[in-house]
Amino acid sequence: MDPSAYREMAETEGRHWWFTARREILSSLIDRLELPREARIVEIGCGTGGNLEMLSAFGKVSAMETDDGARAVAAEKTGGRFDLRPGRCPREIPFAARSFDLVCLLDVLEHIEEDLATLQAVGALLAPGGHAVITVPAYRWMWSAHDEFLHHKRRYSAGELRAKIAASGLRVTALSYFNTLLFPLAAMARVKDRLMNRDRASGTGVPARPLNSLLHRVFSAERFLVGRLTLPFGVSLLAVVR
Repeated sequence: MDPSAYREMAETEGRHWWFTARREILSSLIDRLELPREARIVEIGCGTGGNLEMLSAFGKVSAMETDDGARAVAAEKTGGRFDLRPGRCPREIPFAARSFDLVCLLDVLEHIEEDLATLQAVGALLAPGGHAVITVPAYRWMWSAHDEFLHHKRRYSAGELRAKIAASGLRVTALSYFNTLLFPLAAMARVKDRLMNRDRASGTGVPARPLNSLLHRVFSAERFLVGRLTLPFGVSLLAVVR
């Protein structure tokens, strides 16, 4: 990603409704996976570390991050409590194969040119019976200046993501769109940004507190749905694979 994208992430991921609600959704989903006690967990592409504390509720967490600056922020933010290592997908992952009960790839796959090889590498990290949780942005037509800013390679449809996972040798146990309740607002914002030829997408900064709180409540309500139902559309996609 652009270095300024990491700075923005570090400044906003503790407060912005999208980050805070997504963590609640992921926490609820992971809680239902029935992981072993003291599960071995790794986050591939941990960025500035916003998910590490949440993941630590479920076991012993390690993480990989390509960007040295982001990894340093993550280490400082979490008090050095986690095993954070440099690495790059798909061929420079610094962990032993078949080691983890849970592998998380959270809005990372879309940054990687070799996404199929990366999914195969994720499979190699999974212990017998292990799970991987993968999130990606949805729909090519929603491509925006924010995708450019984040150096995305692509956005996915459900069919494309399912096909990639199948080709990697992994098995999908759940796949759904999410950020569904706010999808109409997001779609209108994308269209407006395109018509106005904006070089920065709407909604990336932290809104005023009342609006931020409202958006958080709406998005986080999907924790009762994601993993239980297959939502037909949304700004993002989530897959659980084994």
